[in-house]
Amino acid sequence: MKRIASACFLLVASSIGAQSGECPVAPDHSTGVSDVIAQIQAAETEQAARALSNQLWEYWTDAPDESAQAVLDRGMTRRSAWDLLGAIKDFDKLIAYCPSYAEGYNQRAFAYFLQQDFQAALPDLDKAIELSPNHVAAISGRALTLLGLQRIDEAREALSQALELNPWLSERHLMAPGGPLAPPGEDI
Repeated sequence: MKRIASACFLLVASSIGAQSGECPVAPDHSTGVSDVIAQIQAAETEQAARALSNQLWEYWTDAPDESAQAVLDRGMTRRSAWDLLGAIKDFDKLIAYCPSYAEGYNQRAFAYFLQQDFQAALPDLDKAIELSPNHVAAISGRALTLLGLQRIDEAREALSQALELNPWLSERHLMAPGGPLAPPGEDI
């Protein structure tokens, strides 16, 4: 029995990088992210902006090491399959191992958002934005979470911040006249 427990511990430990002790610093993609955001802002069509936005995800989901990458990827796969509890457990492990890696918080927030647990999602989004101030997806996710909490003015402000970075976000329609985040007095 002791051998089985030891084997299980080693399997779990290796999946979260406990072999090396602590998470290395995440790759610094801030210049690349800023460059892509500038290209998105200059894009002439939504389609062109969308293709550029995919490059942002490549930066954001570049985990600090192989162990962290494996846990992130597994959590994202579970989330995509609607195994939200399993995804949250993976993101919990990732955050415990790499507490300064923004995407762990962003992905856990997304899983909470899909569960409509907006109260749990909001602190994770705040932390992701603190760690990665130009994380457009976390900022727009924060807007949607605040909308879910019926905190309309804060949601409008967050979405405005996201749209300053990426004016082509699909969520921009929420601020159109008649939309739930339309500025006051701009009815249809």
